[in-house]
Formats: sequence, C-alpha cells, structure tokens
Amino acid sequence: MVTVGIKEVARRAGVSPGTVSNVLNRPERVAPGTRERVEQAIKELGFVRNGSASTLRAGQSRAIGLVVLDVGNPFFVEVARGVEDVVSDRDHAVILCNSGESPDKELRNLRVLAEQRVRGVLITPAADDTSGLQRLRDRGVAVVFVDHYASGDVCSVAVDDVAGGELATGHLLARGARRIAFVSGPPAIRQCGDRRRGAQRALEAAGRRAGDLTDIVVPEMNAHGGRLAAERMLSDGLPDAVFCANDLLALGVLRALSQAGVRVPDDVALIGYDDIEFTSAAAVPLSSIRQPTYQLGKIATELLLEECDDPGGHAHQQIMFQPELVVRESSG
Repeated sequence: MVTVGIKEVARRAGVSPGTVSNVLNRPERVAPGTRERVEQAIKELGFVRNGSASTLRAGQSRAIGLVVLDVGNPFFVEVARGVEDVVSDRDHAVILCNSGESPDKELRNLRVLAEQRVRGVLITPAADDTSGLQRLRDRGVAVVFVDHYASGDVCSVAVDDVAGGELATGHLLARGARRIAFVSGPPAIRQCGDRRRGAQRALEAAGRRAGDLTDIVVPEMNAHGGRLAAERMLSDGLPDAVFCANDLLALGVLRALSQAGVRVPDDVALIGYDDIEFTSAAAVPLSSIRQPTYQLGKIATELLLEECDDPGGHAHQQIMFQPELVVRESSG
C-alpha cells in the first residue's frame, strides 16, 4: 500500500509542504481559498496524518487514558461511553486500561500511558496509594478521579457512596430484615468501604447492633464473586437480606441462591448497586442503587480537557452526585 505524505498533498494543491502543515495544525493562518484547496487534496488522496510523528514533535499526543477497575462491568462501559462522547467531539482518542482491581497492574497501566505521552488520565484507583499518579502529575499530565472522591489540588467526580450504602440498608431494614450480609470486594477499594460505612450508619439510625451486619469479602467483584458469597451463606446460615456492593455480585448471588432452591425475596431479600442496564431484566428484577454513570464519565472528561487546555487558569473541582434507590422485586 502506498502511503500518501504531506509532499504529495502539497503537489496536488499547488502549495508548499509548510502550507499543508499549517492547514493541519494552524488552519487560522491559512487563507480560506488556499485552505479549501489543501483540504480537497487531502480528501482526494486519502491522506491520514501521522499521529506518532506529531506526538514526537509536540511531546504530547491527542489521547487521554482511562483506567478502570473492571472493563467487564457494564458500569464502567457506561462511564467510558460518557468519556468517548466528549473526546470524539474534540478530535481526541481514548486509551482504555483495565487494572483488574490490582494496584500493581494499575501502576503498569500508568507507565504505559506515560510512554504514550497522553494529555491526561481519568482513573478509578484500585487503592489509596496514588504515588504513581503523582509522578504523572509532576510531569505535567492532568489527572481526574472518576467515581472516587479526592480533595485538594485534583479534580474528582464521584457519587456519595456512604449515602448509597445507607439507602440500600435502610430499605432492607424497613422491609423487616434482622440479619443483613454485606458482600463486597477488597477493602482497599474505596467504594466498598464507603458503602459499608453507609450500611453501618443505617443500622445505627435504626438502633441496631453492629453485629447485625455480616461482612462477606470476595476476591473479585463480579458474578463469580457473588456465587462464592452465596456458597458461604448457604454453608454458614442464610441472612434475612443481602446488600451487594455492585450489581454483578448481586446477580451472582441471585443465580446461586435460586439454584439452591432459596426464594428471592421470600426467603432472602437482595439489593445491588449501580443499576446497570440489565438488572431489570434478571430472572427476579433486581433492586439497586442508581448512579448517574454516563454523567460521571462526561463531566470528568470535560474537567480533564479544561485542565489540559489551561493548566494555569484551571480551578480544581470536586463534584459529588447523590445516588437514588430503585426498588424492584428482589427486595420485595
């Protein structure tokens, strides 16, 4: 395949290679008539800009990084959709990385993004240690936290997960639950800790003992993790209700309990978190805590690009959304 370069475009348009370069990078410097001839030549020849070469000259690409905990979770797919809609309007690209809830893998992802000279990074951290992100920021790379609150000199867009945990547990208590299991992933993940704090707050408000909440921690926050949690419940004794830290866990619990002959919600009430798209279509439609997922990605990206474009004038913001309780059949 023959690669068309700037020189071929210049010959077709009857201009210098420098003029073609200006049309590509500084179009306001080129007279409208000349710019139209160059753009027509680009179209006729099928010219595609060499992004790698541009990156080397500028020291920075037109890409941003998005690092999420689990690309298999529809919650992060919807976040990514919000991100992509913004960057595509700005003629940028997204490099998607999956940390798999592993701090070590997250650090490797950040090194790759630094090598790609991304303009900025959107991230849902796998742990509280953000030293790798600080090294990026020291190199002038903008960082925004997504679904993770941060204070101080960095932007963040998050949901009040303490309030979400309180909503979910308060709903189960109002339904009459006495013993509640809280199924979550690694405690280093901030969302898990916040949702548990909210659950404890609801228990205290109802005058209940801390022991009325049983923690079940699984290695992965997906349907398989939910199955492992259900197996433990079936072995140790069923609770009255189960609050899962995300919907994938809840769907795994639902399937495993149903296969064991446990009726949801008659025997065990169940609620998840995130309200991903297909929870309403489950065998037993799943109650959940809804987050403005698309908006998380969209607003975080707008803040990131704003900082990239004007690092000196940019004012860091910490935006916090409120969650919403969605009641369906699984909690009665």
